[in-house]
Amino acid sequence: MSDTGIDREQPLLRPSRIGDLLLPNRIVMAPMTRSRADNPERAATDLHAVYYAQRAGAGLIVTEGTPISPQGVGYINVPGIHSAAQVRGWSGVTNAVHRAGGRIFAQLWHVGALSHPDLQPDGQLPVAPSAINPNDKCFTNRGHTPTVVPRALSTGEVEATVEDFQAAAANAVRAGFDGVEIHGGNGYLFSQFFARSMNRRTDRYGGTIENRARFLLEVVDAVAEEIPRGRVGVRLNPALHRLGGVLVDEETFPLFEYVARQLDARELAYLHLLEPINPTDEFTLPAPTIAGHFRPLFTGPLISATDHTRTTGNRAVEAGTADLVAFGRAFIANPDLVERFRVGAALAVPDRATFYTGGAQGYTDYPRLVDDREVESVAGDQAVGLKYAEARARMRESWST
Repeated sequence: MSDTGIDREQPLLRPSRIGDLLLPNRIVMAPMTRSRADNPERAATDLHAVYYAQRAGAGLIVTEGTPISPQGVGYINVPGIHSAAQVRGWSGVTNAVHRAGGRIFAQLWHVGALSHPDLQPDGQLPVAPSAINPNDKCFTNRGHTPTVVPRALSTGEVEATVEDFQAAAANAVRAGFDGVEIHGGNGYLFSQFFARSMNRRTDRYGGTIENRARFLLEVVDAVAEEIPRGRVGVRLNPALHRLGGVLVDEETFPLFEYVARQLDARELAYLHLLEPINPTDEFTLPAPTIAGHFRPLFTGPLISATDHTRTTGNRAVEAGTADLVAFGRAFIANPDLVERFRVGAALAVPDRATFYTGGAQGYTDYPRLVDDREVESVAGDQAVGLKYAEARARMRESWST
C-alpha cells in the first residue's frame, strides 16, 4: 500500500455500512470521557456540539460514555442521557454533527461498582452484581478516590436497570442520535456481571456463563425495542486484566465467545472490540488479535480499537480482521483526522494535562488543516436541534418497514 494518501489506496477510506447506515469511510471516533459537562444538569452543551461537529469527518462518531441513570454515574462532569435537559443538550450535538455531514451513536453507560457515594444520589452506595469492592479509584470532586464495597442489586433491581437502558435508548432517539452503543467493557457493570471475581450471585444472573451473560443480552433486546437492531452496537473488552476488580480466568474467553455468538444471532450494527493494553505474562491472547479471534464468531461488522495507527488500521481492514477501526487520542488532537490520513499529514500530539480539565482548552482548540469557522457555525442552536431530533424520532416507524 502506498503512502501517497490517495483514497483508493487506503482501506480505511473505503465506504462501509453498518445496518442500513452508509459510512463514507471506516474510521471511527472512539468513545472518550472528557468531563466537560460542568453544569447542574450534567447535560451536553454548545461546547460539546462544537467538539463533535469538528470531528464529523469520521465514518462514525461514538460519544463519550453517557450514564443511563443517576445511579450509573462514575466520573465527574459526564453528560448523561436520562433527563429532559440532557436530551435537549444532546439534541444540539446531534444537530451540529448532522449539519456537518456526520453520523453519531450515543454510548450507553453504567459503571456499577466503579462509582462512589460522592457521585451517587443522596450519597448512597454504588451498586454491583455482588457486594465486592473492586479496589480501584473513582474520579470524584476530591480527585481519584478509593472505591468502596458496593451494594448488591436485587433481582428486581437488575430488571429495573434493564428498563433504564431501554429508557436511555428512547432518549437517544429523541435526541437525534443515529444509533446507540452499549458499553459492555472496561470493568464497568456488564463486565462485573461477566466476571466470577465480581459476580457471586445465585439467581438467574449468576453462576453459569449463560446466566452471567443474561443481563447484557436482556439489555440488548430491550434497547432493540426502541431502535432497530441494525442501529445498536456493543462494545466489549475480552482481554480484561484487573480492570475494576475484573479478573481473567479460564471461563473468560468461553463467556465472551458465547456472548459474541448470541450478539451475532441478533444481527446488530456492529461489535466493537478492544485489543489488550499492556498484556502481561498472566494473560495469553488466543489469537494474534482480539478482533481476529472473534471474527469467525461474529459475522457482522467488527470495530477494532486500542492504540491503532494509520498503518495498523489500514492493515486490519485489508486483512479482514476488522471492518472499521476506532481511534481515540488521535481524534482528541486531530479533529480532521480523516483528512490527515487521506493526505498523509503529520498528526498533532494531544495534551494529556487537559483531557479532563473542562473548558475549551485542549478540547476544541486543536489546529486543523483547514479553517474551523464553518464547523463552529453549525453548532449551538438547541431549539433547532430539538426540532431536528423530534423529526428523527418520528422516523422510527420507517426503520421497521
